[in-house]
Amino acid sequence: MIKVTTPSRICLFGEHQDYLGLPVLAMAISLRSEIKFLKRSDRIVKIKMPDIKDEQIFDLDNLRYEHNRDYYKSGVKVCMESGMQFSQGFECEIRSDIPIQSGLSSSSSIVVGWINFLSKICDQKKEISNYQIAELAYRAEVLEFNEPGGMMDQFSTSYGGLIGIDTNSKNVEQFNLDLGTVIIGDSNERKNTLSILERCKKERLSIIDRIKKLDPAFNLRTSVFDDISCDLSDSEVQLIQATLDNRDIYNQAEIEIRKKVVDLKKIGKLLIKHHENLSKGLRVSTAKIDNMLNASIEAGALGGKITGSGGGGCMFVLSTEDPLKIVSAIKKNGGKAHIVKMDTGTYLA
Repeated sequence: MIKVTTPSRICLFGEHQDYLGLPVLAMAISLRSEIKFLKRSDRIVKIKMPDIKDEQIFDLDNLRYEHNRDYYKSGVKVCMESGMQFSQGFECEIRSDIPIQSGLSSSSSIVVGWINFLSKICDQKKEISNYQIAELAYRAEVLEFNEPGGMMDQFSTSYGGLIGIDTNSKNVEQFNLDLGTVIIGDSNERKNTLSILERCKKERLSIIDRIKKLDPAFNLRTSVFDDISCDLSDSEVQLIQATLDNRDIYNQAEIEIRKKVVDLKKIGKLLIKHHENLSKGLRVSTAKIDNMLNASIEAGALGGKITGSGGGGCMFVLSTEDPLKIVSAIKKNGGKAHIVKMDTGTYLA
């Protein structure tokens, strides 16, 4: 029996920046999804999802999408377009211990695993790289449905570990760094990922477009706020300032993680600043998540932030102290806690 397992992820720095062409720093974590497989003699694909009590059945000869985010069909489609062939159908079971719609990339973990899985069971088994898996997953999940997300989720869950992604060049750099204990706090507040991504992306792209019309030299990667001459409302000022500040915070974090001896306290403080911009500037946090985060820091965490699109879901903190104190603080504020570690990317188990 073939089994493929794939991690979830947290975004350390660059949250809500990747779809603007800015770099991100992400880390795969030890909450994982898993796909098991059996061949069939016909052309039918049957997918069992016992965790959510769901099942999908479709024919390899009919990959017409029946709903938005029809990722199992889109995964097969992009794999076929890349040269893979499937003469027989198959059955598989998909399980996951990743909280759903919580900012830990549960869907991308499954799509990345799905692409890896398909490459292993196609007629002529293909050995494709983590980069190719991530690109195909990005096509299947984002481009096929014209969704507003970036490519961080697919690359981080494919590669695993701690990676920096230049979303313009698609260059991926892996860092050999231990950030200590990571504690996830799930607010149990479900969120609407696509609407939040669309709002944050459209609002800022509109502002950037107006700025560039008045100042063609404006560069999101290098320009400073004081150079902006476009008239902006107070909320627009707050939004673009937060975007440029988070860009600078990423740059500071990247400098720090390249040092021989990394100051984790500094990384923690930068995470707190990043979260403040996400909460106040982009308005993607919630009162409950802010409370969980503040309580965790009071309990000894070095720092942390919301992860994912926001509007609910999860936050995380880094700690070199007893994580059980932080777990208790999260629970007292109505959340569910997971102690996790950095983990490997998608692989055949």
